[in-house]
Amino acid sequence: MASKMQLADLSFVEASHPNAQRVAVLQKPGQIEMVYAEIPEPGPEEIRIRMHYVGICGSDIETYRGIRRPEFVSFPGRLGHEVSGVVDKVGANVHTLKVGQRVSCRYVWGAFAEYIVCTPFNVKVVPDNFPDEEISSLEVLPGILHAAELSNIQANTNVLITGQGVSGLVMTQVISLFSPKHLAVTDLNPAKLELAKKYGATHTYQIPSEDTPTMDIVGKDFPDGFDVVIPCLLEGAGMVDALDACAFGGRIVMYGCIGPCEEPFDFFKMHKKRVDIYSTEPKRDIDMRRFWQEGLQLVEDGLVNTVEMVTHRFPLEKVGEAFTLRDDKSDRESIHVLIDCR
Repeated sequence: MASKMQLADLSFVEASHPNAQRVAVLQKPGQIEMVYAEIPEPGPEEIRIRMHYVGICGSDIETYRGIRRPEFVSFPGRLGHEVSGVVDKVGANVHTLKVGQRVSCRYVWGAFAEYIVCTPFNVKVVPDNFPDEEISSLEVLPGILHAAELSNIQANTNVLITGQGVSGLVMTQVISLFSPKHLAVTDLNPAKLELAKKYGATHTYQIPSEDTPTMDIVGKDFPDGFDVVIPCLLEGAGMVDALDACAFGGRIVMYGCIGPCEEPFDFFKMHKKRVDIYSTEPKRDIDMRRFWQEGLQLVEDGLVNTVEMVTHRFPLEKVGEAFTLRDDKSDRESIHVLIDCR
């Protein structure tokens, strides 16, 4: 069975503890507080990571808003999984990873802290010249590259990406490398659409409101819909919209929209349109590692840029302020928000 997301194991202590570190805890939806935990020691097969930057992901925002189902998260809870850090200590049986190596980290939840412990499987060593701010966003690339492969893009394929947040903008860069006939993207924010155009989108559309059907805006140019629709939105209702935008015999590659869907999804319409739906997190550990390496290479070669979408940086003690900004649906300035955990 493929590895799953795990919560970093931390033991909470008083602030006066001689080996204490700061940790952000989501006490309830909308309320993040700083508490303290003991700096963990790695086991024989583990390594300890000293956090540098941790990005605020859309899945963090869903949890912060309280829209994730109880089986996914309980309160109090810990967030953060887009990690850049440095190997701080290695277990006795870890012989190749070394103290001081800079790493990206995946499948570890609860990284808004100063230190976490994980296994070598969870990290990807990056070159010394990599900017810290670029490392944390490497975490999204395995799922994005898997989505691109599932899309089966050919020279005559029309692709739609809904949503141009961090993952959507990275998705646009990657999908453009697959050379589709047309690559259309949508978002509420014109600044994000300008970046998308730079990143290879052939058509950009500003959606006037969250509840505006995409085809109301793009249908004039693409009346038959799209061969591939890749939703990069938060709420599950985006799947309803994606189905409407999908052409007959097309496919929906569900990178986003993994939150609850309160609107009815018309499975009969899916059947009539002969639409296929794919989920995108790699199903085999070896594929995850392969995509991670390929993503690293794309960034290292300058073909994927994540640094210029970083708009805000907050120290760890102001993580609550950062989430307030990131959660503001009326905000049109922020794109990627990083927490500096040092």
